[in-house]
This record gives sequence, structure tokens and C-alpha cells, in this order.
Amino acid sequence: MDIALYVLAAALMIGGLAGNILPALPGIPMIFGGIWLAAAVDQYRHLGLWWLVAIGVLGTLGVIVDFVAGTLGAKRVGASRLALTGAALGTLIGMFLGIAGLLLGPFIGAVLGELASGTSVLRSAHVGAATWLGLLFGTLVKLVLSFLMIGLFGFAMLVG
Repeated sequence: MDIALYVLAAALMIGGLAGNILPALPGIPMIFGGIWLAAAVDQYRHLGLWWLVAIGVLGTLGVIVDFVAGTLGAKRVGASRLALTGAALGTLIGMFLGIAGLLLGPFIGAVLGELASGTSVLRSAHVGAATWLGLLFGTLVKLVLSFLMIGLFGFAMLVG
């Protein structure tokens, strides 16, 4: 039974890495779930409370980055308050509309918000592109944090 649970833990971690790129899967929570499952199967001998807390803090940071990356991208180019609100709402609504919603929601929200503030279409498109680049950067940060989480897990299993 332990082997099956370790295989499930590894599948969760690998699926989580894929989920950081494919927005349909909750990548970081899957990775943390796999790490926690492996620690529980090991009866927390190698990976105790403090390791799990440290890995959990990294995971929490990754989830926060995931939610605010698009908005920060828009803010970086001096977007209006309506564009920032639109990017945040687009991210929130896009989460329920699948991959297309997650990719286009923040962009469309930022563009509509910037248009509502009275700026030009070109400026609004610039803000939307910055929002999308923020999302891309957020995905990169999530990947780095995910690999760091898995690296800490591996280190704890070898040393702990």
C-alpha cells in the first residue's frame, strides 16, 4: 500500500508541475498535497512539521503571485485604477471559464477598465498586454517556487 501512495504522491507532484503551466489544474496545491502525502506515508520521519511549514509558505507565496501577477503587470505601466480593478475581476471571472478564461480574462478586464477610464484604444491595448506579460512572469515565478518546493522535499527526504 505504501508504494501505491508514494506513486500517487509523485503523480500529484508531476501533475502539479503541469498545472503551473496548464491553468486548468491547481498546480501548487497539488504539489503540496503530494509532498504532504509522501510525508504522511513516511510517518513524518524525514519531513516534519517545520519542513512542511516552510514548503507551505513557499506554496502560499506561489498562489498569491498567481492571483496578483496580472494586476501587477498592469500597474507597472501606470494603468488606471479601473484597469487594475478590471484585471482583478477578469482574473476572478476567468477562473470559472476554463483555460481561455484564465488566459484572456485578465487581458480583457484590463482593456475594458482602461477604456472605461477614458483612455485611447492603443493605450488600453498596451495595458492589456502588460497585464498578460505580468501573468507570464507570474507563471515563471510559480514554476520556480514549485521546483524549490520539490527540491526542499527531496533534500528533507535525503537528509532528514
